[in-house]
Amino acid sequence: MKDTDIKKLLYTHLLCIFSIILSIFIPSFFLENFSILETHLTWLCICSVSVTAVNLVLYLVVKPNVSSKRSSLSYKVTRFLKCCIYFLTSCFFFHVVFVLYGAPLIELVLETFSLAVILSTFTTVPCLCLLGPNWKAWLRIFSRNGVTSIWENSLQITTISSFVGIWLGAFPIPLDWGRPWQKAVEGKHNIFVYVPGMGLGTVTQ
Repeated sequence: MKDTDIKKLLYTHLLCIFSIILSIFIPSFFLENFSILETHLTWLCICSVSVTAVNLVLYLVVKPNVSSKRSSLSYKVTRFLKCCIYFLTSCFFFHVVFVLYGAPLIELVLETFSLAVILSTFTTVPCLCLLGPNWKAWLRIFSRNGVTSIWENSLQITTISSFVGIWLGAFPIPLDWGRPWQKAVEGKHNIFVYVPGMGLGTVTQ
């Protein structure tokens, strides 16, 4: 059973990585002058949508958690709406945190919010897919280290990797969003550290 879960986890991570790679190359065939440096906001949005869609499909297919006994349509709709609210709340929360750490309140607001969205994509979305809008499960995994499966262990590692990536993007100097290289590189640090985190989350099982 554990070997089967490890294989499912590996395939899930490989498909997520593949979706990130596709988000770099595929848009250039449809969007003129597309570049992850020159049009970084567009790329971050495409990457966020791509990774979110892949996560949703994979977790619906793989079903790492036992489905709830309450499976009525109204329950599923309520659960979905709660997940959407959690995701939006996460985006605004991270946006506020970035502003408190020095990002301009009004100027470059799209860059700041895009960074918040991409961070939420790599942290909140997997949590919602695996655990649902269940705060107790979130606290159990991240505050008490109470992982009970390889999926939760991988979730813990990849989420921490995303935060490390954001920190590495801001580490060279205090947040100075007036520098073009920094506002373009913040989200990429998050992604490039998240990818090794998925590998680490698989091989440590």
